[in-house]
This record gives sequence, structure tokens and C-alpha cells, in this order.
Amino acid sequence: MFTGIIEEIGSITAVKSSKDAIVFTIGVKKITDDISLGDSIAVNGVCLTVTDFSQTSFSVDVMPETVKSTSLNQLKQGSRVNLERAMPANGRFGGHIVSGHVDGIAKIIRKQRVSNAVYYELQLPEELTDTLIYKGSITIDGTSLTIFGLEKEKVVISIIPHTLSETILGAKDVGDIVNIECDMLGKYIKKFLNQQVNPKSSSLSKAFLEENGFY
Repeated sequence: MFTGIIEEIGSITAVKSSKDAIVFTIGVKKITDDISLGDSIAVNGVCLTVTDFSQTSFSVDVMPETVKSTSLNQLKQGSRVNLERAMPANGRFGGHIVSGHVDGIAKIIRKQRVSNAVYYELQLPEELTDTLIYKGSITIDGTSLTIFGLEKEKVVISIIPHTLSETILGAKDVGDIVNIECDMLGKYIKKFLNQQVNPKSSSLSKAFLEENGFY
């Protein structure tokens, strides 16, 4: 589990690609202080497992499904990435509940400076915007942000100077692709409502409850 508060910007130092999978080595300065094999680290919002590490880097495997469904396949040696370690049990929620399971990708179609902030307009599939609300939360490349505009296939966010400087979003431009994770609560509500409209598609039934001692 993550919060969407980026801890560090890392840099890809090595890329090993096979037919369907990738191994990244990522150079870092501070997040390896308490790292262990098997730890979860969100890389541009994608939860990945540490398979090797040193004081200045760590390695992760990217499986075929993740290669196909996220923007990680665009990374190369020298690419900068947002990093966040899994939240400790005694940590603070500075952002919102983030699973590190990317729902899809979006394209930046407009970037505009407004006073001290920068507005980004993103184009993304309607099945993703259906789970979002105005002034609700969205995770973009692992960064917890607030929605300031919402249409059928568009989302507008406003990024403050601190976030622009402390994440890779400040360097993103029109045409760039970013990872999107929608708010977890919205996804559960959408699933629940769909099951009410189409009850036959749900495995939860009176017979199921009776068989398992809940009715």
C-alpha cells in the first residue's frame, strides 16, 4: 500500500529486455536506507518487487502484463522515475490510498501555467473517468493529485511548484504518456453498482450465503 507522496526521483541505470519482460536497475540516493529483498517500491506508480540492491541502486522485474499495460515500456537508460516505498504501519497518509496497481495510461494533451501552478489536461479512456469525481483523488505516475476538471474522456489537474520540482511531472509535456491509478473507493462503488444492475454477473447470491453460513 502506498500514499502517492513521492520520496525520491531515481534514474534508470540499466535495462535488460527479453521478449516480453524487462529488468530495471534504478539509481537512488536515499530510499535504500532500510531496503530489503522482496520489498515493494512504486516506480512511476507501479508496484514492483526489489530483487537486488546496493547502497546506491536496486533492481526490479517487470512482468509481461505490466509491460503491456503501463508506460514502463517507454523507459530507457537515463530516464527519471518517481519512487515511493510501501507505507509503514505507523506512517502518515499525506496523499490517499494507492495500491500501485495501474488501471491504464493517459496522454497529456494540454499544459498551461496559471500563476504559481501548472494545469495539465489528460486524455484517458471513459472506463477510467467513470470511477472519478470532481475534486476527488487520482494517481498520476505514482503522484497523488486532486481532480480540478472532469469530462467524459478528460481530466484536468493542477500541480503546485513543490510537486513539480520533487516529481518527474514537472518535466512532462504535451504528448507524453503517464500511468493512471483511479481512486480505489470509486472502483469498488462502480463494481458494486454494476452488480446491482446485472445481478446475474455476481457470484454473491442468497444460495451462496446460505451454503457458507451467512444467511
